Amino acid sequence: MTTRATRLSTLAALAGLTLLATLSACRGQTSSDPPIVPIRNMYDQPRYNPQQRSPFFADHRTMRPPVDGAVAREMEPDIEVATGRTADDADWIPRVPRPVVRRGGGLQGLLTRGQGRFNIYCSPCHGFSGDGEGVVAQRAVALGNDALKPPSLHQTRLQHIPDGQLYATITHGIRNMPAYGHNIPLDDRWAIVAYVRALQMSQAHRAPEANP
Repeated sequence: MTTRATRLSTLAALAGLTLLATLSACRGQTSSDPPIVPIRNMYDQPRYNPQQRSPFFADHRTMRPPVDGAVAREMEPDIEVATGRTADDADWIPRVPRPVVRRGGGLQGLLTRGQGRFNIYCSPCHGFSGDGEGVVAQRAVALGNDALKPPSLHQTRLQHIPDGQLYATITHGIRNMPAYGHNIPLDDRWAIVAYVRALQMSQAHRAPEANP
């Protein structure tokens, strides 16, 4: 019993000293002393800058391409939704995929979203009505750069291309049109496609000569 009591007293004394030392270290102000880092390789870790050469890999590229077959969490697993192509890559899909319509809150929700995105990203060149008379297009013509003027979305050719092809054009760009794959989320690109179709249908009554 005496030995046990002695050990308890010793432990209590050590605990008290530890607490006292801890409290004495709290000065209530920020210390200007350098931090104590016993393991430096956990503090200063080597890294690569973007596009920097690496001797570790055979191709010497620091920025690694995705592993074949890997699908990141943020990637769209449905090939048709992601690319606008059929699963066998034989052709463009004809219509906006149903999963996108469901995620967009139905057709009306998708159109509403598409109108907002179109007005932000597309109307500066294509105009709010899709006639190709946006402020950027008008400025290009005024400066003598008619080649930069986008076509009207009401052309017969564009009225009949598959929805998947229109989606891919928004994603990857074409000629003077830049790619928007990194600027506009996937579902929003499909929403724009749906809204473009609504614009085309709303002006289908236009005379053939005004709708080449």
